[in-house]
Amino acid sequence: MAFIDEREPVAATVSEIRNHFPALERNRNGQQIAYFDGPGGTQVPRQVVEAMTDYLFHHNANTHWAYPTSQETDALLAESRQVIADFLNASASEVAFGANMTTLTFHVARALGRQYGPEDEIIITELDHHANVAPWRALERERGVRIRVVRMIPETGQLDWDDLESLLNEHTRVLAIGAASNALGTVNDIKYAAQRAHAAGALIYVDAVHYAAHASVDVRDWDCDFLVCSAYKFYGPHVGVLYGKQDLLRALDVPKLIPAPDTAPERCETGTQNHEGIVGAAAAVKLLASFAPGSSRRARLETVMTAFHARGTKLVLRLWHELSEIRRVRLYGPPPEAHRTSTISFSLGDTPAEELARHLAQQGIFASHGNFYASTVAERYGRSQDGFLRIGCACYTTEEEVSRLIAAVRAFR
Repeated sequence: MAFIDEREPVAATVSEIRNHFPALERNRNGQQIAYFDGPGGTQVPRQVVEAMTDYLFHHNANTHWAYPTSQETDALLAESRQVIADFLNASASEVAFGANMTTLTFHVARALGRQYGPEDEIIITELDHHANVAPWRALERERGVRIRVVRMIPETGQLDWDDLESLLNEHTRVLAIGAASNALGTVNDIKYAAQRAHAAGALIYVDAVHYAAHASVDVRDWDCDFLVCSAYKFYGPHVGVLYGKQDLLRALDVPKLIPAPDTAPERCETGTQNHEGIVGAAAAVKLLASFAPGSSRRARLETVMTAFHARGTKLVLRLWHELSEIRRVRLYGPPPEAHRTSTISFSLGDTPAEELARHLAQQGIFASHGNFYASTVAERYGRSQDGFLRIGCACYTTEEEVSRLIAAVRAFR
């Protein structure tokens, strides 16, 4: 199966891409595992683990000292920062690393919140993962800021953009919004959201954790002020990434040790970082770029991520229509023709999602269940108790795996 239409060639088929992922060789009850749990964390290619192992075996040291392994660490971290910058279409001086997206968001929210008070407002959305909700809610308690919430339209799984317009005003300081919903696959128009936020004099803080694995991120085109993502969602290890416009990173009132660097972006990186994780994140991006020809890493990444999105759209179209034909299945979120990622959440009558997930696991099909920390979304659909069964297609998902999944849901009793 070709990975993308011949008119936009890439250098690898799905079968060739799968060869990079040792986890795909795993079997259960005589069946090869089909991993549909990518929205909760993708499988990791061999090259990523090898890069991390090489770092730990041969270059492991702390930074900024005058001996070889420390200097090698400095060079590897600088290179990794540039690679991730290419992934986001940013500058290396605008990329900081941290433990994960949630920790980074608490870090930035508290830094921004030091200048806010009861007259200031922050807008969040019902559609978001709570990692882009709780840090801003904390400022409601700590600083007395007012939190305004953009409604989700349950019928479409999309944001009510008219509601957003009505909430933006001269008191708005931050619009915190997800680029895509990890529960429903809904893709938001971040460029438009940034335009509206900036027109009101506010900053925009974008959660791209789910989006980054499915389509090309372009912080320049979107004109976002901050953006966060996590490498373990795009085939890397557990490490978080923060993008911030350089003047904002320089001005953030972040808690830091006096002797620590005070230059952007290092001033946003509290304590010793996960060096091997940062190197592994860069290795994941390098592998993605290798799937397309060309000299510019950024251009190759755009080609590959466009290919991922195009193929994922075909898979989700099939999943949506065939699952909808199964009695008692209810699908949530925007239809496959809408702008969305290749992630679908559904329920099967009154069957608890966990029970259905266990049934699929017995068939060698791994899928997530619950609310995925998008608990407001679950509440709006009346699924707080049982949650959803979530299916996510990744770059290694095949048509045969989709067939197995559909057959297994049909066979459930």
